[in-house]
Formats: sequence, structure tokens, C-alpha cells
Amino acid sequence: MWLATVLILIAALLFYFIKPLWYWSNRGVAQSRPMPFFGDSAKLIFRKINLYDFVKSFYDMYPNTRAPVLMIKDPELIKQVMVKDFDTFTDHAPSGDPDADLLWSDNLFALAGDRWKEMRNLISPTFTTSKIKIIYELMADTAQQYIKQFQAGEDDFIEVEMKDVFSRFANDVIATTAFGLKVNSLEEKQNIFHRMGEKITNFKGFLKGINFMILTFLPRLSKILGLTLLDKEASKYFRTVINDTIKVREENNIVRPDMITLLLEARKNPSENSSENETSRKRPKHVVSISNDQIASQAVIFFFAGFDTVSTAMCFGAYELALNKDIQDKLREEIRETTPKVGRVTYEQLQHMRYMDMVISEVLRKWPPFPMVDRISKKPYTFEPKNKNEKPFVLEAGIEVWLPIYGLQRDPKYFPNPEKFDPERFSEENNSLIIPYTYMPFGAGPRICIGNRFALIEIKSLFFNLLSNFEIVPTHKTPIPLVLKKDFQLGVESGFWLALKRIKN
Repeated sequence: MWLATVLILIAALLFYFIKPLWYWSNRGVAQSRPMPFFGDSAKLIFRKINLYDFVKSFYDMYPNTRAPVLMIKDPELIKQVMVKDFDTFTDHAPSGDPDADLLWSDNLFALAGDRWKEMRNLISPTFTTSKIKIIYELMADTAQQYIKQFQAGEDDFIEVEMKDVFSRFANDVIATTAFGLKVNSLEEKQNIFHRMGEKITNFKGFLKGINFMILTFLPRLSKILGLTLLDKEASKYFRTVINDTIKVREENNIVRPDMITLLLEARKNPSENSSENETSRKRPKHVVSISNDQIASQAVIFFFAGFDTVSTAMCFGAYELALNKDIQDKLREEIRETTPKVGRVTYEQLQHMRYMDMVISEVLRKWPPFPMVDRISKKPYTFEPKNKNEKPFVLEAGIEVWLPIYGLQRDPKYFPNPEKFDPERFSEENNSLIIPYTYMPFGAGPRICIGNRFALIEIKSLFFNLLSNFEIVPTHKTPIPLVLKKDFQLGVESGFWLALKRIKN
């Protein structure tokens, strides 16, 4: 009797874990051969492949498939999900127990439904052109500070690991623009803000991967185990920094041109601030306020967006410029033509640099900040057939959809010779030829990354100041070709070793 019971229990467990693996094939959708318990993610969990190649492998698996395979690859369908029928696909997939990790669950990226709309409408004015112009001054101060430190040395040839340098630069930009702190991470290598920043954005390693998978796919188990996405020590630190800063400013009427001030203004006058909103679609029926903890939550997601992703984009940009001297020289010529005789380059001048835009656009095409974006269907949704061999496909409510940015932007069908670094793809005459929704490094639609213009002006400011004074060149340590780390975050195996060669006037 006991043997029969054990066998029935084993069979039930196998059925419970294995049945979902064939969800798509049972509905007539092309699917890979998933591994029991781990599904399609085994290679990723056990670090046999990096997240970017993982996404692209599924993108390439069925080159002529248009129907959703959990992954949608047709630009027209992507437009449906991200724009046309956005009201059905407003949210990202949840990750973990929201009550256990409020610093994460209250940020703009993680919020869902009406709470997302309210928060988006409240903080969107912080990212209008007029507000970014104010914050740009802090960013430019940081960029000039970094260049002066490299200029201070006597060496004409400075070998550096760019990821470390650019991470410290991005760290200091976020410290001053989002947290109201003045930090110099090149001089103070072990400053607590940088250490906590590395902690809270670190998802590298096997155990971190397992933690992330449990939070994403087994939220009930993550709640029982008390797992959180963010490091608890770092979360406590950033919450304390924000609360202390707000207290000091409110008690002493301190106003500083940074994100905290702008969000505090939004809290005092939400209706006034929302009228300046350039990106929101529809005003909420009622105006919401924002608490100190919610301000901390937005500052932390801002750190996420600006620390690793922006610094990584800078690394790949520097690498491509080092290997493509003709492109670097052409960009430097535009920089010289733009450099003012008196004072420093302004926000408006940076925005009018056409070739700079082309170079950065190509960096983000070849090396996007995220390999994919996701959406969850709020209700059943039908993808109508377009071709004769297709049938209508009904996506059930609650199913996650992946939109493969990296696969699309590396597809030779849309970008010929995709491995080549070629800014001319984004020239005035070629830009109009790019098929909509094949290039979207920051996502698309109402849920596009709200800080994308901030990130772009930060990258422009860094390269303007760097290339004005140094030539970026490869060294014997420079990995050619690059080998990506087998991890969740985009990185290279041997580091971004390059050299700064002083330009003598």
C-alpha cells in the first residue's frame, strides 16, 4: 500500500513540474525541448550561457515563426503589445513578494496597473527637458572632475580597466543627481556609497541566479524562504540616506538642483508638476502624493538604470571607438567644432551633435542595455493570423511575453552585417529606413524607460569630455574579440582594458 502511495505521489509531482513545460507545444506553438524542473533556463542557471545569448538563441531558433513562442519577434506584433493594445499588456512580470521587498516593489519599473500610472504621472515631470537641463549641470561637473584627475598625472599613456572607471563615474553622477551627495569614487575607492551600490546591483554568480529564478518563477516559495531581490544591507543604507537627506532639506529649506528636490516639489504641488509632463498619456482621476520611502524606491531604480547599464554602454562605446579609429577621429572632429571658446559645452549643444547621436545609437544597437523586455497579459488576447499558414492564437491571461531587443537588433534581416560597428546606419538618410520596433534599446510605448534621455545625455557628456583630451586606444590586454561572461548581467570575461592616450595641443 505504501509503495503505491509513494508511486502516486512521485507521479503527481512529475505531472506538476513537467506538464507546464509543454504549455506552448500543446497549443500549437513552436517550442524548444525543455529540461524537467528547469525548463529552458537550465543553461542560464548553471552559467553555461549569458542572458544575451540565451535570449538570442530562442530568437534564432525559429527564423520564420511569427506567432508568440513566449517570445514575440515580429515587429507588427511587438507594436500591438507595446503600443496599440498596451492596456492589455501594461505590466512587467512580478518578481517575489512585494511586501518583503518594498524598496523594489514600489519603484516605477516594478509597479503595476493604476499604481504604475499614478507614479509615472507623478514623477514624469522630473524627466522633462527643462528638468534634465538643470540636472545636466551636476553631471557635467562630475565629468570634468574625472577628466581633470586623469589629466593631473604625468603619463601620456594611461592603461585602465574601463568598467571600473565608468562604474565609478556613473556612481558619482547618481550620487549627486539622485541622492544629493558629493562623492569622488576615483579618489575614495572604498567609499560606502559605491560599495553599497555594487551590492544592490550585483546579480552575478550561481547563487544569485538561483535566487532570481525562485523569485521569478516560484514566488510562494520565495515568500516562505524570505528571499528578496535587493541586498538587505544595501537597501537599508539607501533608505536611510534618502530619509536623512529629506529631513535635513525640509528642516533647513535647502534647495539643490537634483532629483530629490524635484520629487519633493512634485509632492508639494502634484497637480502643478503634472501639467509639465511631456510623456504621460492620460491624467489620473485623482492626484497622488509620494512618501519618503517611495522617493527612496525611485532613487534606487534610478541607481539600477544608471550604475551598471549606463557604465556598461560606456564600456562598449569606448571599446568600439578604440577599435575603429576612423569613427573616433570623426567624432572628435565634431567635438572640436562644438567646443565653445568660453565656458563648457551646454545641454543644447550636446543635443545638436548629429554624429555623436549616430555613434551612441549604434553602440546601443549592437550592445543594448537589456537583451529583452517583458509584458504580462491582463486578460485573454487573440493574435490574429496574417499569413495563410497561420491560425488565430489566444494568449491566456497572466502569461508572460518576451520582446527580444538583442535578437532584433542583431538580425541581418533588419540590420545587414550586424556584427559590424557602423554609425552610418543612423545617418539622416538611413535612419528612416529602419523598420519600427526593430530598434528599441530602451523599450517602446507608454512604458518606455523614463530615464532614457537622462542616460543619453550622461553618455554624451562623458565622451565629449573624454575625447576632447584623450584618444582611446587598445592595449595588449584588450580582448579581441570580446568574450561575454556567462551571467545575467552583460560583461566581458577579461575586463574592458583600454588605454587613454593624451592629446597634446
